[in-house]
Amino acid sequence: MQLRAEQLEAHLKKSLAPLYVVHGDEPLLAIEAADAIRAAARAKGYADRDLLIAERGFDWGELYQAGASLSLFGGQKIVELRLPTGKPGTEGAKAIERYCSNLNPDCLTLVSLPRLDKTGQNSDWFGALTAAGMQIDFYKLERARLPDWIAGRLARSQQRASREVLEFLADRVEGNLLAAHQEVQKLALLLPAGEVSLEEAEAAVSNVARYDVQGLVESMLGGDLVRYARVLEGLRGEGEAPTFILWAISEDLRAVSRILSGVAAGRAVESLFRENRVWRNKEAAMKAALRRFSQKSVDAALSHAALIDRVIKGIAKGSAWDEFLKLGLELKHGR
Repeated sequence: MQLRAEQLEAHLKKSLAPLYVVHGDEPLLAIEAADAIRAAARAKGYADRDLLIAERGFDWGELYQAGASLSLFGGQKIVELRLPTGKPGTEGAKAIERYCSNLNPDCLTLVSLPRLDKTGQNSDWFGALTAAGMQIDFYKLERARLPDWIAGRLARSQQRASREVLEFLADRVEGNLLAAHQEVQKLALLLPAGEVSLEEAEAAVSNVARYDVQGLVESMLGGDLVRYARVLEGLRGEGEAPTFILWAISEDLRAVSRILSGVAAGRAVESLFRENRVWRNKEAAMKAALRRFSQKSVDAALSHAALIDRVIKGIAKGSAWDEFLKLGLELKHGR
């Protein structure tokens, strides 16, 4: 039976199913759901736990034994099966189907696995799991929903933030919910309950890797070649991925291009900044870029970025780091 993620808390307060399947695209949410299920089970007397991780060479007989044996404390227990690859193989598939056909009433079973493809979800073994208990799916959190998610997490620490601050934080952690969770925890540790200002949020995340990359972009927009070269070398020494650096640079260059086009059409810079998520912490660098760059120079920079992408993929010869430096040199002269 399907159970929506937002229904889990209310469900656990009322009753426990004999089996839960937790899977999806967001590891953090899946981990938290599994934690909640275990906590609810322990509160109802499931004192013992057998943890089985089905990696290469796993003996599937252990699953049957775990379900058949009694708890060390003589009561109910949790049997937790983790499938890191989501592929149990022929032997594992049969073992899971056999296990689900004869569930021990003194066991609560928790199965964790990654998002399955269509073939996996249509398999007999997965069908046996979902028929025996509750299936909880965790889909990728969309960017549009991320600020509200962050606001909900801040509220747990009696903190709140304006939409501008929430959007700023979302931009810093987009695509990495675990990073978002860590940043919210950091704010709870560093700041008191109440309103979190943009300045406080910016200062709190100033030492994370994404800030360093953003510093690289800001120095590029502002034409500070010395700082650009220094930060670039620092990122290289720390092992930052060139693909992430290229993404950050390209995103801002595309934003500059859109804003230049809007200004040329007679639109107000302030509204263009809002549309392109240019917050106060980046306004100065963006305004400097608008003064220095023309549409022609930005188009040339984006073409150079496309070349760097080909270098990273091995399609074109050269060093991505050398090309990043050349790009900074080109943009120093602006128009």
